[in-house]
Amino acid sequence: MYNNRLAIIGLFSFLMVFSVVSTAQAELWELVIEVNAEKGAIYSGDSVIITGKVVDQAYKPIRGAEVFIKAGSYTTKAFTDPWGVFKGEIKNFERIPGTYIVNVIGSWYGMTGLSTTEFQVKGEVSQVSMLQEKLSTDEARKYLSSNESDFVKNPIGQTLFKYYHKLLDELISEQKIALKPSEDKIFIEQQRLIAENLRNQAIDEFKPGAGTYGGIQYNDYIDSLNPEIKDLVISQLNFTKNNFEEAQKIRDEILANGGTYEDARQAYLDRISIPKEILEEFNQEKVEQELEEESEEEPTEENSENQ
Repeated sequence: MYNNRLAIIGLFSFLMVFSVVSTAQAELWELVIEVNAEKGAIYSGDSVIITGKVVDQAYKPIRGAEVFIKAGSYTTKAFTDPWGVFKGEIKNFERIPGTYIVNVIGSWYGMTGLSTTEFQVKGEVSQVSMLQEKLSTDEARKYLSSNESDFVKNPIGQTLFKYYHKLLDELISEQKIALKPSEDKIFIEQQRLIAENLRNQAIDEFKPGAGTYGGIQYNDYIDSLNPEIKDLVISQLNFTKNNFEEAQKIRDEILANGGTYEDARQAYLDRISIPKEILEEFNQEKVEQELEEESEEEPTEENSENQ
């Protein structure tokens, strides 16, 4: 009896030691994988780029190793080049903000390796994104693509089927609410249309043109100028007038193509804003042009003597 107990204890101890050794050996991968997320943080819907290198225990690059990349329910595959380097892309990673683990498994002629890295999805968590997260799992896809009759004899399956379909109905409802414009946005758009209509009516009624660059007052002002600077002032006024006309044209084109009133207004202001440097450069060119014209008109000494 005593000997039997010793035999059982000895067998149990042997199995424990064997189990520990086997586990240690299982964790010692034949391939070593270096892995890195190209961007430590992305926004939901962006692509995730995973790069890395596969080597053996002697740090010799492994060429042609097959690399599986998995982040949540998203997977992709890549192969290593002659230097053991690989690059994989998970497109349109639509998940709620948080930290995600990437598992990378490499295999080559029976040898395997495992490594992990992580990245973050930035942004605010919304009800829509939370529901999308719950419905993106393999289990959710299974029940959403099935019929309720498939789980007649499976009470747990029936419960999960109803649960995921209820989440789907909630998601559809939340998406409709998110797409519906708020009362504030509707009011602002209404006010913008009213202001635009009033502006167009005023233009049709008064026909102001690009500005006050003609008429009796304009002519009186020009006639009162010092003759020495008269041409320069006229050129400056024409320069400004052309800027206003171009600005109005740009604004009207943006509104006609469906742009917002704010975008059109900003484009208009950007166009009519004349930096001091540009105006000084224009003035300098005008002065130089006038000097050249005067020099061409002045007779030379030789021509004076001949006359």
